[in-house]
Amino acid sequence: MKMTKTFMLVGSALIVVASINAWSQTSEPAAASAQPGTAATGEGSAKATRQANRALSKKVLHALSKGGVTTSRMNIIAKGGAVTLAGSVTDPTQIDKAGEIAKGVPGVMSVKNSLTLKEPGQ
Repeated sequence: MKMTKTFMLVGSALIVVASINAWSQTSEPAAASAQPGTAATGEGSAKATRQANRALSKKVLHALSKGGVTTSRMNIIAKGGAVTLAGSVTDPTQIDKAGEIAKGVPGVMSVKNSLTLKEPGQ
């Protein structure tokens, strides 16, 4: 009787291990399913995605500064290649200029330009 329970316990453990291994597999290779700049599935993927988003935001901020756009009152938010420009500028021409510069940054898939015009001193 004790031997039967032991075999059932060992058999159950083997089934659990086999099902976990089968469940974690995908039909596509991990490298092919990952987007550029993000990690494949795994424990570090959320952290890697956040790092990639931060790096893209910094690249856009650097490109805007280099392109002559005032970025002191601007936030750049990146999520998986989608970039949102938020905040305000003092010159109306900088709104369109910021959007065009952001679109030209490698890794940017789309740009949502939510910049507003704010007069100096407001």
